[in-house]
Amino acid sequence: MSLDLAAIRTAHDRIRPHIHCTPVLTSARLDAAAGGALFFKCENFQKVGAFKARGATNAVFSLTAAEAARGVATHSSGNHAAALARAARLRGIPAYIVMPANSSKTKIRAVEGYGGRITFCEPTAAAREETCARIVADTGAAMIHPFTDFRVMAGQGTAVIELLEDVPSLDTILCPVGGGGLLCGTAVAAKTLQPGIRVIAAEPTGAGDAAESFHAGHRIPVDHPHTIADGLRTSIGEPNFELIRRHVDDVVTVSEEGIVAAMRTIWETMKIIIEPSAAVPYAAIMESKVDVRDRRIGVIFSGGNVDLDALPWGLSGSA
Repeated sequence: MSLDLAAIRTAHDRIRPHIHCTPVLTSARLDAAAGGALFFKCENFQKVGAFKARGATNAVFSLTAAEAARGVATHSSGNHAAALARAARLRGIPAYIVMPANSSKTKIRAVEGYGGRITFCEPTAAAREETCARIVADTGAAMIHPFTDFRVMAGQGTAVIELLEDVPSLDTILCPVGGGGLLCGTAVAAKTLQPGIRVIAAEPTGAGDAAESFHAGHRIPVDHPHTIADGLRTSIGEPNFELIRRHVDDVVTVSEEGIVAAMRTIWETMKIIIEPSAAVPYAAIMESKVDVRDRRIGVIFSGGNVDLDALPWGLSGSA
């Protein structure tokens, strides 16, 4: 399989009945602070509260009846897990989900709410993969990887098709990066539709393997990521890295303090909830890691699933 605009458009047609076409919001106050025009693609308003609904739904509904019969399986810290459980429920098949033991309670509850059958594991990439491989062997379920699956990447790229339909002629798109599924879909769609556009990824310094790999020219996985952005703790996938090298212009990193400040700024200014991973691209603007002055910038808010009992600025328990 491969990833191109045709695959992304086919995915869009396939998933359209099952997802939201999310809004693009703006803020005059944030534009003034940045010195450019910012357009926020709000996947925090997506089904399951994250862009992951797009890729998981495309993958599940791409399966033949025979492939789907024994269900689907994946490993995920949360948003892909919930998205796959939801897509499986829509199709009437079981979903076997491997989650790290330190996953957000909010995301665990979401997976359970969609009927996902959870198995917990140690919070390492090796443990996730080994546990999931065992479940696939035992059940015969179809493996839907959270970011290396081309069907998933194609589904994620549909967000940018919508963004560029709503806001043509962007100069740059900013996208968070963890495993690289959203970034690959974003970059392929954006560069094909608008060849002159720049695509820049942002990630936490404490999980900065994508940036290190991008600038070194070869993959350098991170073994022990440390970041509040739980959705970005995974290392970049192998097929993802090859696409990123071809289609992405830069990968930058941001501090933990910057992520929290960006998240709080968006909550206070735009009056919407985003999770730490979604705040990372705006943190790159706040920390001047990306030149946005006098430019039109698309920013993807990847999700809005937050544990309200553990807010990073210490407001837990406030009235």
